[in-house]
Amino acid sequence: MQLRLDQLAAHLQKGLRPIYTLWGDEPLLAQEAGDLIRAAARAAGHTEREVHTVTGAHFNWSGLVGAAQAMSLFADKQLIEVRIPSGKPGKEGSEALQRYCERLSDDVVTVFHLPRLDRQQQASAWFAALDGAGVSIRIDPIERKALPQWIAQRLAAQGQRVQDGEAGQRTLAFFADRVEGNLLAAHQEIQKLALLYPAGALAFEQVEQAVLNVARYDVFKLGEAVLAGQVGRALRMLDGLQAEGEAAVLVHWTLAEDIRAIKRAKDALAAGRPLPVALRDARVWGVKERLFERALPLVTDNALAQLLHAAQVCDGLVKGLEHPDWPAQPWDALKRLVLMTVQWTAAAPGASRGHAAGQRLALGG
Repeated sequence: MQLRLDQLAAHLQKGLRPIYTLWGDEPLLAQEAGDLIRAAARAAGHTEREVHTVTGAHFNWSGLVGAAQAMSLFADKQLIEVRIPSGKPGKEGSEALQRYCERLSDDVVTVFHLPRLDRQQQASAWFAALDGAGVSIRIDPIERKALPQWIAQRLAAQGQRVQDGEAGQRTLAFFADRVEGNLLAAHQEIQKLALLYPAGALAFEQVEQAVLNVARYDVFKLGEAVLAGQVGRALRMLDGLQAEGEAAVLVHWTLAEDIRAIKRAKDALAAGRPLPVALRDARVWGVKERLFERALPLVTDNALAQLLHAAQVCDGLVKGLEHPDWPAQPWDALKRLVLMTVQWTAAAPGASRGHAAGQRLALGG
C-alpha cells in the first residue's frame, strides 16, 4: 500500500503495519518519517531495535530473516531497520526479501530505508513484495516553487510567521533562495530563528541576518531552470555550482544534452510522430517532459542551429580551447550558453517576458 508522506502521521494513529518502506533522496524528510514510525513502534511496545545495513554482495540475508523470527525470552516486540543504500539487493537479497514478507510476525515491525528507485526497481519482485506486505512511502525533495510554503509551514509549527502581503512573500523567497537544495540546512535555519526570536511575525531584516547562504545546487536542476526560462534562478545556480567546485565539463554536458534533446524531439515531430513519442525518442522523462512541451514550439530551426553551434564552441572552451568570439573563461562561456538558451525559453508560460527581453539586450539581440 502506498501512502503520501503527509498521510503517515494519521495512518500511524490507527495502528502499525508490519513493514514500512521509505524510499527517496531527501534525507531530512526520510529521517523525520523514520522518527514517526520509531515513536509509534515504541508506544506499541516494540522496544527492542536492530539495525542492518546492506553494504555489498556478502550481506547475511539469512541472518536478517532469522532475526525477525528469533524472539528473546525476555524481549518485548521488535523494531528492525534495514538500510539498502544502493537500492539493489541483488538476486539473493531479492529472494530473501520476498521470503521475509511471507514470514511476517505480529511482534515485529520492519522499516526499510532505500534511495530513489528507478522504474525497473519499482517494478521488481522484491519491491512489489515489500509494498504488498505493508506501506511504502515515496520521499521526494521539496521543489523550489514549493519551498516558500514549506518554510512558512515549518515556521508556523514553532509559532512564527513572516509579515503579511508582499513583504512576507519577499522574505520567504529570500529564505528559499538561500537554502535551495539543502533541506537539512533549511530545517536548521528555521530552528535557529526559533532560538533567536520570540513567537510572532518575523521582519525581512531578522531573517536576512540569521539565515546563511547554504544552498546546494544540482546540475540537473540547472537544466530545468534554463528550460523553464528562469534566468535569475539559472544564473544563481550556475554561480553556486562554480562556488561548490562542480566540474565545468559536467555542467556543459547537461546543458548541451538538453539542446541536443530539443533537436531530436523537433526532428521526430517533423517526421510526423506524436509529441509523447517524440519526447520518448529524445529520451526526455519526468519533470522535463512538461518543460519540453512548452519550450519546443518556441525554439525556431534557426535558433536551434545557433544553440547547437554555441554548445559545440562551449564544449571546446570548457576543455581548454579558445574562440575569438567567446569568453576565455569556461564559466563565463557557460553563462553565455545559459543566456542564449533562456532567450528562447523565457517566453514560455509562467516565465518572465521581461527577463527574455533583457537577455536579448545582453546578447546584443
